[in-house]
Amino acid sequence: MSTATTKGQLNEALTQASRIVIKIGSALLVDATGELRTDWLGKLARDIMQLRAEGKEIVTVSSGAVALGAPLLPEGTSKRRLQESQAAAAVGQVRLAHAWQELFAAHDTVVAQILLTLEDTETRRRYLNARDTIDTLLTMGAVPVINENDTVATQEIRYGDNDRLAARVAQMISADGLVILSDVDGLYTDNPELNADAQFIDLVEDITPEIEAMAGEPLRMGVGSGGMITKVTAAQIAVASGCHVLLINGTHDSPITRFRETGRGTLFAAQETDTSQHKQWLAGTLMPAGTLVVDEGAEQALSKGKSLLAAGVTAVEGDFQRGDTVAITNQQNKELALGLAAYPSQEARLIMGHNSRELETILGYRGRGELVHRDNMVLR
Repeated sequence: MSTATTKGQLNEALTQASRIVIKIGSALLVDATGELRTDWLGKLARDIMQLRAEGKEIVTVSSGAVALGAPLLPEGTSKRRLQESQAAAAVGQVRLAHAWQELFAAHDTVVAQILLTLEDTETRRRYLNARDTIDTLLTMGAVPVINENDTVATQEIRYGDNDRLAARVAQMISADGLVILSDVDGLYTDNPELNADAQFIDLVEDITPEIEAMAGEPLRMGVGSGGMITKVTAAQIAVASGCHVLLINGTHDSPITRFRETGRGTLFAAQETDTSQHKQWLAGTLMPAGTLVVDEGAEQALSKGKSLLAAGVTAVEGDFQRGDTVAITNQQNKELALGLAAYPSQEARLIMGHNSRELETILGYRGRGELVHRDNMVLR
């Protein structure tokens, strides 16, 4: 953690990035009456075109569909049930996509809409398909505009905030820069509106429990959702895949140009990593399909880079299939690792606690000796 980073150091993170994801929240895009802030978005579009003129590839993650659609439906912006929010998203997404299309048409640039759900990044095959589509669009010179598919996402299976979605997209496409536009200048040691002594932090080199505590609790108010904690969580995902994260104030006109002039913001520095893309995807999992609880012996074996054998598993929680991502915890509920299950949950329950030599007799066929192989596992 640092409070003395120079303006040049923060600017360098943006200048040197070649593939950048820019996340825009609902509170920046939509005003209190539910109207799109077209002038602001137009100036952001000019910022994006300037980055493209410098040879950078740009992907945007744009919120705002529910906030734009709600005023056009009965009940307006009052509290909505899930189905009503989904309906609002369906209406608002048309307006949002049209606005992006019109603004970039003025720059002779094509935009492409991509709607993702949590399962699109948690399921490996769908993750790779989404990555290939985005890569192809960038190769063709388009600007992908990504949002969560709120029309089909459920309360149980959704991101709930586009900060984490943006981080997963950055990880997915091997971006080296993620810019999160917020309504504050960056990260403070405490809420500056409540604590006049709160100090601004311009560089975070390691996201420690202390940093997480500074972010506070998630917020759900107005047209936005999340809060600083979701931005820190997003930064954890992105920096682990070698992507710098810049948190800057987006409330001003031309926010990226303004950042370049002032250097005001918080940089979460990328971690150097030689982790494969496969394991980076695993490490970014937001919703494991189940949990394997292990004994002390298995915990020690995992810490030495060993695979997880059925003999060391004491409990199987959840309902998952072979190939699903599962969390591995100790008996104190501390998460030790994430990995791909070699067996579905029903069979995992049958073989847990048993020696590998017994598995064929129990299952009636000769399967893998490991419940989770080390090649399909990342330690926490």
